Amino acid sequence: MTTASSGPAAAAESPAAADLTPRPLDGVKVLELGTLIAGPFCSRILADFGAEVVKVESPDGGDPLRRWRQLYQGTSLWWYVQSRNKQSVTVNLKHPEGAAIVRQLAREADIVVENFRPGVLEKLGLGWEALRAENPGLVMVRLSGFGQTGPNRDQPGFGAIGESMGGLRYVTGFEDRPPVRTGISIGDALASLWGAIGALMALRHKEVGGGAGQVVDVALYEAVFAMMESLVPEFDVFGFVRERSGNIMKGITPSNTHTTRDGRHITIGANGDAIFGRLMRAIGRPDLADDPALADNAGRDARRDELYAVIDAWAAAHDHDAVLATLADAEVPASRVYSVADMFADPQFLARGMLQAATLPDGKPFTIPGVVPTLTATPGRTDWLGPTLGEHTDAVLGRLGFTPADIARLRAAGAI
Repeated sequence: MTTASSGPAAAAESPAAADLTPRPLDGVKVLELGTLIAGPFCSRILADFGAEVVKVESPDGGDPLRRWRQLYQGTSLWWYVQSRNKQSVTVNLKHPEGAAIVRQLAREADIVVENFRPGVLEKLGLGWEALRAENPGLVMVRLSGFGQTGPNRDQPGFGAIGESMGGLRYVTGFEDRPPVRTGISIGDALASLWGAIGALMALRHKEVGGGAGQVVDVALYEAVFAMMESLVPEFDVFGFVRERSGNIMKGITPSNTHTTRDGRHITIGANGDAIFGRLMRAIGRPDLADDPALADNAGRDARRDELYAVIDAWAAAHDHDAVLATLADAEVPASRVYSVADMFADPQFLARGMLQAATLPDGKPFTIPGVVPTLTATPGRTDWLGPTLGEHTDAVLGRLGFTPADIARLRAAGAI
């Protein structure tokens, strides 16, 4: 597994940094103006695949994500993953000379990623028009709650709001209880993915369309809304409103989570016609496998309560290892519901490099998630972990032509 270390100097001594395998975004320069999740996760994806990401942070504490969730010696473990392969530069965006530094960084950037509320960067002289004047080929990824236009554009909007307005919260949970969240910041993550996809499409347009840049405008609620399957046409044509249905998928049967005799939870997806037959035979119900009324999904869904009761009873009569073995032999898709402890013990996670060894700044070994997706010719990798606040300020400003005396003056003036 790959070993990662914090900071370029440490990374140079690690196997990952010595890996010279080309990556698809080698040579692409990204300027990150963002905090917490949506913007930083977007640029992390780009950094994993070779982009040189300069993350601009406030000198006053930096990205709040540094202090979120579980802390190790005062720094979030999430931070080390979210900001891997990035360079941290501290710049005061409200200082005229600080804003001038950002404009200079934008001149040499291919992509700017930002997740401020619409209008904030414009007030600082760092909006799209200002940065495009510095760099006409710039691609600017703008992630916000409601997008850069529309009546809600100026309202604050976090991922939870996007999940609610985009429809996800409404359909998540059990029908006799209020809506629930999914357990992670899925709205922010989806926006990040759309932002990265949009950035790559815009870069492709630059290659074939004459070199002009453009804005990639991602609204969190739209990032969620885009994932909502057939919600819109079903309502428009039939007036059908999809409701919460717990662990089952109404209209697609059987697909559910069942509890085994030893109290473990197993998800079984047997909604394919042939798979359903194999499942019924495996659990000793060939009569249901051969019932012509259950030969297709519509027939099964009409009798879903009956079918789920049968599968529930069978699962409850056996321990989870036996249930999984029976289903594997029958080639029925199934899995126990994994905790993170299950992931650490699973050979599939290990074989695919999804659990990678890394080292914290004090030398303590720990594990980080691997890079997704897997590219066979130009894979992504972790060269170093999330940097200390402002770790690369002097080096990056030096590349821009600032002398040590210039940097000292800017620091004394509060610009960096």
